[in-house]
Amino acid sequence: MPEPTRPSRDEILRAPKVLLHDHLDGGLRPQTVLELAELAGHRLPADDAESLGRWFAESADSGSLVRYLETFDHTVAVMQTEEAIERIARECVADLAADGVVYAEIRYAPEQHVSTGLTLDQVVGAVRSGFEAGMVDAGGRIVVRQLLTAMRHQARSREIAELSVAWRDAGVVGFDIAGAEAGFPPTRHLDAFEYLQRQNFHFTIHAGEAFGLPSIWEAIQWCGADRLGHGVRIVDDITVDDDGRAHLGRLAAYVRDKRIPLELAPASNIQTGAAPSIAEHPIGLLTDLRFRVTVNTDNRLMSQTSMTSEMAALVDAFGYDLARLRWFTINAMKSAFLPFDERLAIIEDVVKPGYAALGAGDGA
Repeated sequence: MPEPTRPSRDEILRAPKVLLHDHLDGGLRPQTVLELAELAGHRLPADDAESLGRWFAESADSGSLVRYLETFDHTVAVMQTEEAIERIARECVADLAADGVVYAEIRYAPEQHVSTGLTLDQVVGAVRSGFEAGMVDAGGRIVVRQLLTAMRHQARSREIAELSVAWRDAGVVGFDIAGAEAGFPPTRHLDAFEYLQRQNFHFTIHAGEAFGLPSIWEAIQWCGADRLGHGVRIVDDITVDDDGRAHLGRLAAYVRDKRIPLELAPASNIQTGAAPSIAEHPIGLLTDLRFRVTVNTDNRLMSQTSMTSEMAALVDAFGYDLARLRWFTINAMKSAFLPFDERLAIIEDVVKPGYAALGAGDGA
């Protein structure tokens, strides 16, 4: 059997891509951070875009959680007015469209953007305005929706859940909780998740990134998560014997059997210590075992990444061809929180024709 043909970076760039896990406050342009910081009177650790971008990347790579979290102090600080938030949202859409992304769900925590007097509704409205303008700018080449995030160390998850439902027909398609997993299990927010289930509303949960199997188990079996934000530690419930045969524990088997999507972000997972390298990232094993694997960017600024870069790194590490990238993309689109008919339309009218034009069929 011939070796699969590895796509070039240009082919990966031109391929349609779907992004489910990306933080708005983790994807700003360095130049935008500089300009907005000057307007806000916020002091930054560098005074030119190139140096600032390098500082963000080095801080995220430092291995220090304190330095990693400091990066978000700076981005959130410049996202406290409607004008700033709208600009950042609009630029986010432009950057994703330029990267060949055709559908994206972008998440952020509204409660982090009210320190100078904005209401939660004003924050959501500003993001919506930016996304709508960005989609018009892109000429209809991309669809972008919001996921509203509650911080797991705070006590506002029910309020943010209700906010999500209130905006469900105006661009918000899901809910999430984020923040430190250790010490802040998802069951602390059970009231919010039960409310969302009663409202027939979708939600994902950050679980199985910095913490292991108990976090994943709670997210699914107690809280009812539709998807797992990261979920990379599900590999802890899989053993591979000397003959290369994989054996799945009860939880891993359940996740695979139920087709629960894993929102994997390889570059970010390495920065946070969830994987030692791309070549050793569990995405290889999880893909071979046919879990519902999706590829994501998480924080494009801090990881200096894009969907093209993430997929190119996987091609280099695992020898994936375009058919495999197509499989990741369709996995993601199937797992999106859009209505079924809209998901199907993007798969049939955008994703499949886009890969077919590059010579990729159904081989994955």
